[in-house]
Amino acid sequence: MFVIGDKIVYPMHGAGVIEEIEEKKILGETRRYYILKVPYGDMKIMIPVDSSKDIGVRSVVSDVELVKVMKTLNGESSQMSTNWNRRYRENMEKLKTGCVIEVAEVVRNLMRTDREKKLSTGEKKMLSNAKQILLSEIILIKEINIDDASTMVDEAI
Repeated sequence: MFVIGDKIVYPMHGAGVIEEIEEKKILGETRRYYILKVPYGDMKIMIPVDSSKDIGVRSVVSDVELVKVMKTLNGESSQMSTNWNRRYRENMEKLKTGCVIEVAEVVRNLMRTDREKKLSTGEKKMLSNAKQILLSEIILIKEINIDDASTMVDEAI
């Protein structure tokens, strides 16, 4: 179980800091929730404490792991399907894992694909979401602002 002040990652939404743990009654059921404040925008996310492990909530990675992320961003692009629909599904599966390395692969591959040939609207939205997820974790690990984190990612790719 996490405590107030912990930096955690919620797959498909990104990283944040637990501001509160509170009980709420929703749809007639009382449950405890982590109240997660993300480092960009003014968004708060409620995550059920009892199912957080099942949905893949994890602590943010260490500086050592961040080095691996940066190497992934800098590395060779993965082989991706030429069929945009299949490519979209494969990338969505990677994002759902919540693994920062897989999120970095999606960001790297889609950014490079966008430079060569423009992405579909769906893939542009996916790239934006994946980059936001990655940036939120980098911001919390390095304790930097979103512009500096974005520059780090862009320079690595």
